[in-house]
Amino acid sequence: MTSLELYSKGASVWIPDPEAVWVSALLLQDYSPGEKNLLLQLSNGEEAHYPVGSPSDLPPLGNPDILEGENDLTALSFLHEAAVLHNLRVRFLDYSSIYTYCGIVLLAINPYDQLPIYGEEVIDAYSGQDMADMEPHIFSVAEEAYRTMTREEKNQSIIISGESGSGKTVSAKFTMRYFAVVGGAAQQTSVEERVLASNPIMESIGNAKTTRNDNSSRFGKYIEIGFGRKGDIIGANMRTYLLEKSRVVFQASAERNYHIFYQLCASRELPEMRSFKLDAPEHFRYTSRGGEMQIPGTDDLSDLERTRNAFTILGVQPDQQMELFRIMSAILHLGNVNIQASGRSSDRSYIDADDRPLAVFSKLLGVEGPQMAHWLCHRRLAVGGEMLVKPVSGQQAVEARDALAKHIYGQLFTWTVQRLNSALRTQRGQTHSFIGVLDIYGFETFDRNSFEQFCINYANEKLQQQFNRHVFHLEQEEYIREELAWSRIEFSDNQQCINLIEGQLGLFDLLDEECRMPKGSDESWVRKLYDQHLTSKPHPHFQKPRMSNSAFIVLHFADTVQYECDGFLGKNRDTVFEELINILKASQSELVAELFQQRGNVSSVANGSVHSVKRATREHKLTVGFQFRQSLQMLMDTLNSTTPHYVRCIKPNDLKEPFMFDPRRTVQQLRACGVLETIRISAAGFPSRWTYEEFFSRYRLLLQGSQSQDQAQASCRHTLPQLIPDSDQYCFGKTKVFFRAGQVALLERLRAERLRVAAVIIQSRVRGWLARIRYTRICWATVTIQRYCRGALARRLALTLRYTKAALVLQKTYRMVVVRQLFLMIRQATITIQAFSRGTLARRRYRLLVAERAAVLLQATVRGWLARRGYRRVRAAVVFMQCCVRRRAARRKLMKLKTEARSVEKFRALNKGMEVKLMQLQLRADQEARDGAAVRETLHAEREATGAELEALRATVHKLESQKQEKPPPGPVISEKEVEERRRAEEKAAQDILQLTQELQALQREKDSLCREREDLSARLFEQKAQEECVHHAVSQASAALRAELDEERRKYQGLLREFTRLEQRYDNLREMSLLTERTKGHRRMDSAQSLSFEPLSPSPTTLSPPSLTPLSPFPSAFPFPEEVRRVSVTSPASERRVSVWSCETPIEQLMVSMDVAKDPAVKMKGEDLAHAYDAVRVANKLLESQLRSQHSQREEELEDLRCQLSQAISTSSSAARRQEPQELLEAREQECVRLRRELKELKNTVSLRRLLTQVLPSAFTPETSSCASRPKPAAVTGLLECRKRDETKLVKNLITDIRVDSALSLPPGLPASVLFLCVRQADCSGDQTHARSLCSAAVTAMKAALKKHSKDVDMTALWLKNACLLHDLLTQHSQKRTLDSDELAPLSVDLSDLTRALSDLCIQAYQQLLSITEKRLQNLIVPALLESETIPGLSGSALKLGMSRKRTGSDPRTVGGDAPTMAAVLRELGALHTALSHQALPSTQMEQAFHQLTYLISASALNSLLLRKDMCSWSRGMQIRYNVSLLEEWLRGRGLLTGGAVVTLEPLIQAVQLLQAGKKTEEEAKALVRTCTALSSQQIVKILTLYTPNSDLDERVTLNFIRSVQGLLKGCSGGQPPQLLMDVRRVFPVTFPYLPPPVLHAEQLVIPDSLKISFLRRP
Repeated sequence: MTSLELYSKGASVWIPDPEAVWVSALLLQDYSPGEKNLLLQLSNGEEAHYPVGSPSDLPPLGNPDILEGENDLTALSFLHEAAVLHNLRVRFLDYSSIYTYCGIVLLAINPYDQLPIYGEEVIDAYSGQDMADMEPHIFSVAEEAYRTMTREEKNQSIIISGESGSGKTVSAKFTMRYFAVVGGAAQQTSVEERVLASNPIMESIGNAKTTRNDNSSRFGKYIEIGFGRKGDIIGANMRTYLLEKSRVVFQASAERNYHIFYQLCASRELPEMRSFKLDAPEHFRYTSRGGEMQIPGTDDLSDLERTRNAFTILGVQPDQQMELFRIMSAILHLGNVNIQASGRSSDRSYIDADDRPLAVFSKLLGVEGPQMAHWLCHRRLAVGGEMLVKPVSGQQAVEARDALAKHIYGQLFTWTVQRLNSALRTQRGQTHSFIGVLDIYGFETFDRNSFEQFCINYANEKLQQQFNRHVFHLEQEEYIREELAWSRIEFSDNQQCINLIEGQLGLFDLLDEECRMPKGSDESWVRKLYDQHLTSKPHPHFQKPRMSNSAFIVLHFADTVQYECDGFLGKNRDTVFEELINILKASQSELVAELFQQRGNVSSVANGSVHSVKRATREHKLTVGFQFRQSLQMLMDTLNSTTPHYVRCIKPNDLKEPFMFDPRRTVQQLRACGVLETIRISAAGFPSRWTYEEFFSRYRLLLQGSQSQDQAQASCRHTLPQLIPDSDQYCFGKTKVFFRAGQVALLERLRAERLRVAAVIIQSRVRGWLARIRYTRICWATVTIQRYCRGALARRLALTLRYTKAALVLQKTYRMVVVRQLFLMIRQATITIQAFSRGTLARRRYRLLVAERAAVLLQATVRGWLARRGYRRVRAAVVFMQCCVRRRAARRKLMKLKTEARSVEKFRALNKGMEVKLMQLQLRADQEARDGAAVRETLHAEREATGAELEALRATVHKLESQKQEKPPPGPVISEKEVEERRRAEEKAAQDILQLTQELQALQREKDSLCREREDLSARLFEQKAQEECVHHAVSQASAALRAELDEERRKYQGLLREFTRLEQRYDNLREMSLLTERTKGHRRMDSAQSLSFEPLSPSPTTLSPPSLTPLSPFPSAFPFPEEVRRVSVTSPASERRVSVWSCETPIEQLMVSMDVAKDPAVKMKGEDLAHAYDAVRVANKLLESQLRSQHSQREEELEDLRCQLSQAISTSSSAARRQEPQELLEAREQECVRLRRELKELKNTVSLRRLLTQVLPSAFTPETSSCASRPKPAAVTGLLECRKRDETKLVKNLITDIRVDSALSLPPGLPASVLFLCVRQADCSGDQTHARSLCSAAVTAMKAALKKHSKDVDMTALWLKNACLLHDLLTQHSQKRTLDSDELAPLSVDLSDLTRALSDLCIQAYQQLLSITEKRLQNLIVPALLESETIPGLSGSALKLGMSRKRTGSDPRTVGGDAPTMAAVLRELGALHTALSHQALPSTQMEQAFHQLTYLISASALNSLLLRKDMCSWSRGMQIRYNVSLLEEWLRGRGLLTGGAVVTLEPLIQAVQLLQAGKKTEEEAKALVRTCTALSSQQIVKILTLYTPNSDLDERVTLNFIRSVQGLLKGCSGGQPPQLLMDVRRVFPVTFPYLPPPVLHAEQLVIPDSLKISFLRRP
């Protein structure tokens, strides 16, 4: 009780207020005992008199300002309701802190807003930290449960309770998320993802909007998260309680049905959902009762997508998901079934046969619609052993419909829970321990409370009783049993209220009894309640409403609630007719049939849907109330068997407004949950207790005296005062020893320190003894081994030299013999094949010539005979016709002449000059006769000459054929035709050479012109320089933006690479686990790259003709030879190539063209004038002349044919000589043409490229580009190392895989990479690209394995980082795409770009592994060394406060005294990394990037801990931290690492320390503070000011006005930055590896030690 002397003038007190509950006031005068009034001054300045009847009526005192906003209510000096309420209000409104400790209970106030305090960086900050050191958080409670479970190996429970809308579900989700992150970090399994995926599913089917909460859980769930021995999640199990099924068919005003129904309606337009025939929710009876269709700020369509994704994660197939949604859609259609009343008194009902909702319902569930309609309106009764069917009224039918809908949903909910449990069930062994998270409905009181609220409040009564017994009752009983000096604290127990509900003849008993009555009703049940608990035995917690006879009142622990009895019996029975269930059993849907086939075996915990099939009424065998009591009792047994952790969620207001505090609602909840009693018991109690035996077993090495188990208690009593000098911190009981908070952690630190010291002593002794023995043995063995090894090596060297020489001789001789035999065999086979082929072709050609000659003769004879016969017929017909015509004309003329002859004058006129004409005609006739005779003589002579020549040719052909048959073929004779062809080929080649020379000259002239153009372009470049300077600024900005995007992409890529490495490691772990647990027989897969190949005997290239050019014709020259094809392709234009190669005329085609038997020559005959009869002789002569010409042409064609046959026969005999002799000359010409063609092509490409560059980007063209294309390739590369194919594995093994650590670290930097590259380059130069690629690939794979092997060694990781970078640079330097600056840098012919990329990824992986090793070593050193270590001695308060801090259970013991981690340990780890990087001669840029990342980690970890630890926010601690940071800066400066951005990463921590040391009172100081702290976010600045705690009387706490002033200044300069409280510790800066061309490597430059055992490498 407070002393009366404290009530003095100026003291702060709290007085009651109807609105604010408690208000603050100041005493204006001292209080003296006996005074009746206190003179007070209120906060608004008014004076008031407070009546005081006795000292006990004095108002409670206020706490000092320094304790305002404490994070633990037990730390308050004055513990009472007003102080608790004020502290919560200050933290919630002023500091925006929603969590507050209250002893062992965490108070969580719902902010109704999204806060950035649940990210992964917050989880990292709370993981493994002390609960007393950190700010209150739900993660702190989860960490406490997790570490207690891992240390004590006991099951834990987190009980989250509170009213509806107070944030229980969200707290449970964050708790499960914390366990998923912390418990899944070791094994990286998918169980954590499944556990988190169950939340959206259960929220969809089990949560709904109520008047108090938009996402209220309408069921209770208890999730047991199973952990293995290593603390990793291996499974989970969920139990549900009392689903509110009545919400499926009815919702109160402004409420909604379950979320899943609205999600389905919102997705009705999806293709897969259209078959469900859904509509808007306002068109369904079951979703429109409450009038609320939409929740502000939620999207039902996206929520359904998240639900479906969660189902997929849990292994529910899409078809099962659609079946699940189909059943839920059917429930909506069932609610729209229209049931109509009929009959005189409406005692019957019916459903229309064409009722569409019923048809859709039946189709979706696969049941018979008429049967469902019938049994919804009828009921089967058993009367006297007979079954009767009775119609039911419309109201009863509606109730049956609603009962069926509730039952279907309940069964579906149960099936879903079972499906989730099967997905969450462990597959990796038995669960070692578990943590249960209880998320159950809070205490509810509405305007109308029914059966559901009654069960919910009953469950809360049980949980409250469990909390009371654990926190109060059991605590005090334990102290009394142990006979401790403890004053009993009275508290209100709610056992009487629980007995009223569940006791004998209680509310549940009477309700079940009434349900068993055939004609039981709600009214009769209420009358029984009145008789039992009001009349016969009045109960203090039971009352009757004044204005109602159908309700009753229960005085619960939290509040007084009035329940309406209407519907209690129906909901308790939960009756569903068996006929409807039988219809559903026969459904065509497998899921529907499964739901109702096994309904009798379903656990009754979830929904109590077990039916009796024997009773005629088809009611439940077990009522819902009875099942709920059983399940609740099971839950209480589970909670009592675990270690509970309590989270009390508080609802600050009923309007759901963010950061609005209603004191009346808050204090109501505080009174109901027993927070005040928790405060008193937690502050004065002993939370830690051990039996003497357990304490002796655990801390035996700290105890003194007898070490016997029997003397455990005496030993503890004797030693404990020496370990803990303060006797108030512990207490001895009869069987146990009790400790206050923090003492167990102190003992753990002492124990760990003692063990560490002992271990060091033992290790030093054993290691010294082993080292001396080993040194002696090594000395003796070394001398002996050296003596024998030197002799053996000398003998082996001599023998090796002999064997080498003999092997060389044998190899030389053997290779010569093999090559000669192969050459002779090939030559003999070639000659034989040629002989047989030529003979076969010649015989075939001769037979074809004979057959063609006979055919030609026959054709000629027949055609001549036919032509002559036709000519004779035509001539006879023409002559006959002419004669007839001429005769007729002559007759007419004769008659005319006779007529004219009768006239003398006419005769005279005609005869005038006739003599002259007659003479002329006579002369012409004579001349024509002479000409005809001459023509006849000439024709005869020609015929005779032709016949003679024909006979001579025939004789010659006959003679040649006879000679050919009698004699062998003549020797090679070069005919004139062949000589002519050779001459023509030479001339053509000379012409081609001349043409190419001319083209070269033209190109040279064009080159000169291009040089002049280059000079012009250079002048233009100088002119454009001014314009480029104007654009330079814009380009720099764009490049900066692109560089930022590049860094972001690089960071994402390296993050993906890190994730790939992690997944690869996970795969290796799983494979090792599978190899340990299973013995499976596998096969060794061969390398697919190893295939049989034929290598040429000579490195010179051979020309291969395409398969299409193989001679398939019987004529040898039907297709050109390969040499001819090659010659044509090189020396001829493209069009000539195509014509000459593929369109050559064969000899057969030439013969057909020369013969041309199908095309006769056309003889043109000139028509004579029929008017002149005397021209008949001239016409006959013309006909004879034309005939003579035709015969002459035929004779010439025959002669030409004979000549062609003769030349073909001659050419056949001399074809071999024609092919062989000009071959050397043609090859020489061909090589010259090839060279000129190549130069021409290169020059053309250069010119075209230069023209393109000139057109596209004139300023980018430089003359140096022309020299790159024509640079000659070096003839040979020297200074390489040769590794044979069989030694490849041995090389990789000795150089990378099996190299010893000491040997590897003694090598020159990059030696393995240099050796490997020289071997790869030698293989590439020798033409073995497969060997080069395989060797490089094997090296990359071996480096990856070496990195995994040395995953915890900094030196070896740095070594392989250096080698990977060097090998990458060497391959890049010699790649085909890189411009080589030296003649010695010949490009690799093999394309190794993919392996170069793999090496780049390997460099990143090695770099990340290097940082990961250092980060793991620094992780446990940063906070103790940078924040907690007292480097500057003499600053008061720091060490004392840290020494008295309470270490959380299960965490690693913190070292004390001089061995605590200091900055020297941090600098030692950084020095080890710097030494490793420097030893490998890594570039300074990489070192700067590495230390940039590490300094960011140090800064972020220290700042995050500072923002979450109140004891760190003080002026003296800021001085210590600033000095520690200065040591780190000095270390970085001494090694030249400040230029890489390391100081920038330390800036947030430096500014935070400056904020602790700066003045925090005036407005000017606030402005200076905002200007200084530019690297801190506004949330971080406000958080530090809020946590600032003075550690002496000279310092003051930061006032709220100053904090608000700083907030106002920060809003103006924040710039819309995102809210950020903690820094992302996992942020990784992208690393870049600059390309540094290494010097030219030669084998002579490398110093290869003998320890590598790679002497099998040879220098070619």
